[in-house]
Amino acid sequence: MKLTRGIEQAVCIIALLATQDFTIPVGSEEIHKRLKGSLTYTKKIIRKLVVAKMVNSVSGNNGGFTLAKKTEEINLLDIVEALEGRIRTYPDTGLIDKVFEDKQVLANQGTVVMRNAFAEADMLYREALRVKTVSQLLGETLGSRPIVPVNWNQDERPDLLIRKVMKSIHGND
Repeated sequence: MKLTRGIEQAVCIIALLATQDFTIPVGSEEIHKRLKGSLTYTKKIIRKLVVAKMVNSVSGNNGGFTLAKKTEEINLLDIVEALEGRIRTYPDTGLIDKVFEDKQVLANQGTVVMRNAFAEADMLYREALRVKTVSQLLGETLGSRPIVPVNWNQDERPDLLIRKVMKSIHGND
């Protein structure tokens, strides 16, 4: 099974949002610009992440996207299944039954054996992805360095900067 390139893009989007100053959404234009791909495809990926409840969509002039969950609560399986659907590697087209139709009892048993073998492999693959959280991946990437939130938006808009400064001074907007 080969995953689509959307998986890598989704991981990049999650990483951008995970390192973003949580008080400022990342604009879709900035995400698109950084991915350097099709705007339509970028929106499709973000939409799937929103539907999967990993990403929040914030509307308005200063809108964009934020993480909907903590990085410890998002794992690679969540991301893969949000984009690709449930992992199922065996196509099971019924070919075994057709090829061995004169030996139907054996064909049926062969089909069951193949389904079970791939179901077990899929389970192991899902579990390997489930145990890798975004938090762990960021930790492995950064080492002992702490995550310092940044604003990935290209131009720091004055109104957002004022909000950020006021929040740090007064604890609110």
